[in-house]
Amino acid sequence: MRVAGDLATIAPSARAAGRVTLPGDKSISHRYAMLAAIADGTSVIHGYSSGADCAATLECIRALGADVRRSGDDVVVTGRGAHGLREPAGSLDAANSGTTMRLMSGILAAQPFRSRFTGDTSLQRRPMRRIIDPLQQMGATIDSAAGFPPLIIHGAPLKGIAFTPAAASAQIKSCVLLAGLYADGTTLVVEPVPTRDHTERALAIFGVRVTTSDGRVGVSGGQALHACELHVPGDISGAAFWGALAAGTPGGNITIDHVGLNPSRTDLLALLQRAGALVTRERVTAGPGEPAGTVVIRHGAMNSFEILPGEVAGVIDEIPALAALAAMMPPGCTFTVRGAAELRVKESDRISALATGMRALGATVDEFEDGFTLQSAPMHGATVHSLGDHRLAMAFAVAATRASAPVTIVGASAVDVSYPGFFETLEQLTSAAAPE
Repeated sequence: MRVAGDLATIAPSARAAGRVTLPGDKSISHRYAMLAAIADGTSVIHGYSSGADCAATLECIRALGADVRRSGDDVVVTGRGAHGLREPAGSLDAANSGTTMRLMSGILAAQPFRSRFTGDTSLQRRPMRRIIDPLQQMGATIDSAAGFPPLIIHGAPLKGIAFTPAAASAQIKSCVLLAGLYADGTTLVVEPVPTRDHTERALAIFGVRVTTSDGRVGVSGGQALHACELHVPGDISGAAFWGALAAGTPGGNITIDHVGLNPSRTDLLALLQRAGALVTRERVTAGPGEPAGTVVIRHGAMNSFEILPGEVAGVIDEIPALAALAAMMPPGCTFTVRGAAELRVKESDRISALATGMRALGATVDEFEDGFTLQSAPMHGATVHSLGDHRLAMAFAVAATRASAPVTIVGASAVDVSYPGFFETLEQLTSAAAPE
């Protein structure tokens, strides 16, 4: 394997074995940092994500007045309390992080000042109307370029609403609930399909009472948040790539330690099993906050599989990894995804970009507006482009290990968004000399 600048060249490998400790979960890290910033007192977050997205969240809360100190994977945040945030001196920069922009907009909508929220070129192509509409219903004024960043958020007193998102989205739900902390009355989100519940769990840890019943999630405004000590488990979205590597390599056997096992995120493991992988959970802890444990994934009798529309919300971030697994399967196996139009408005158009990259490697891909069908075939050397999308770079790298010749990935540095050190870990797991 060679990594130079923004290029990575992956050599074929017949091995996938070893033990992995993941970066902290990105989704959880964002939420803990934001809530710590508006809590009373000093919170300590252990295992905070090392990725660039979560670093952007820390920079944003620092610009809003929170004291942020970082030592390795530990982050210490002294919050300003619910009403102590200050107007930033300049624009808030979410970099490449849609989660940072969408969730923090809920908090900013209630502040007695104006905020300008921007991001990189990729983020400025991502739709924000889905959060602008409910926040304006609650009383904020938000200016944008036809629903795209930058956002100019004019904070205002908010009122509680009952809101049903047009599409299942944990980010939309979380944005509205965070705004609801400041609203007069109760704010209710009615979910058409259950989504990950990291925000509800995080709010409860900080002392907020959250009601959940029959797909309805609610918070009452005016509740105080209390600082606390928090532990972030390993990111299961990162684990998806090692699961694909192990399952797609004959003889593959990878152990992943201290990975998050929140029930709203573990559909991934069921899908790996559906595809034929052997999956075992060990030493699962289920204390307050987020459950975690050790997962062992091994190669099995691999077969065609699909993701149904009602399952997409639970694995939306893991689909690129599952596509890599499908490409590594015996020739003729298929993987079908439908109901996943949301993939077109991620860091890239992931449907189109996945299809282009996997075709370059040798797979057959039929593209739909809301998904694709990938049929595996012997893979060969090629040059593929991540388009600056961290999950595509990792998916292509994993699939490349089963190609017949080296594969070069353009835009390889995108992995730093969520998984710095990804290529080093890939080399350890696929090197013949690596210890198990």
